[in-house]
Amino acid sequence: MLPSDLSALATFLVVAEERSFTRAAKRQGVSPSAVSHSMRSLEEQFGVRLLARTTRSVALTEAGERLLVRLKPAFTEVEETLGQISGEAHRPVGRIRLLLPRFAVSSVLVPKLAILHKKYPDIVLDVTTDNSRRDIVAEGFDAGIHFGEYIEKDMIAVRVSPDHRAAIVGSPEYFRSHPKPKEPRDLLQHSCINFRHGPTELYRWEFEKGKKELSVAVNGPLIVDDIELVLRAALDGIGLVFVAEHEIAPCLAEGKLVRVLQDWCQPFPGFFLYYPSRRQQTAALSALIEVLRS
Repeated sequence: MLPSDLSALATFLVVAEERSFTRAAKRQGVSPSAVSHSMRSLEEQFGVRLLARTTRSVALTEAGERLLVRLKPAFTEVEETLGQISGEAHRPVGRIRLLLPRFAVSSVLVPKLAILHKKYPDIVLDVTTDNSRRDIVAEGFDAGIHFGEYIEKDMIAVRVSPDHRAAIVGSPEYFRSHPKPKEPRDLLQHSCINFRHGPTELYRWEFEKGKKELSVAVNGPLIVDDIELVLRAALDGIGLVFVAEHEIAPCLAEGKLVRVLQDWCQPFPGFFLYYPSRRQQTAALSALIEVLRS
């Protein structure tokens, strides 16, 4: 049975070491009467006498000696553990559970993994990729990465990528048998590759031109949740795709893909790392943020 106030056990240890209520009170910054009251309450709760008191000294009873033998190493272990935990708050060490969509991996995380490991070898990055939007707090993640529009307002968000720009592309083969769309609504007459964010949610292609904003629910023969499949489908002439500009830059340069509706695709803020609060932020998370922003 543990006492309701564990501080009484800590006071008992000090009294046992000092063999004096007065010296124990001085170490703890309280009055001797407060120490005496704490020990009396502890004995009453256990129903056994722990200390033999006289006007000149304090000694341990047999029960007190038995308690001291078990209690001292236990408190020492707790103090050491607390010291280690406190040290980790200032040293980048330990595990970080990170959630991010699969389409953010290549642009945000992959270029920085080697840098993170080399600079902070004691950090263990535990990565989960999932295109659906999950509650990082409820599921025990330390942080997440996503586009700013998908991050809850009560989160702290730190930008970890430059601006992104969407690109609507198709293969030369596809355009040999299909006219190029001149405005977003023309996409309804095209074969398009849908991208799934979660179990059921399909991404509506978003466009902006001047003051005009609209989104289009496209249709086509393929629904995927992996960016590599999206690109493969475009290269194979299956249909048009909506991707980040940087993902298909080499294919555009080599003429493997053709871009359309470019004037409807405006830059927008890229990815942000987000987490619940700045309060008690670990040194490991600070180090991850530093590397991703560099």
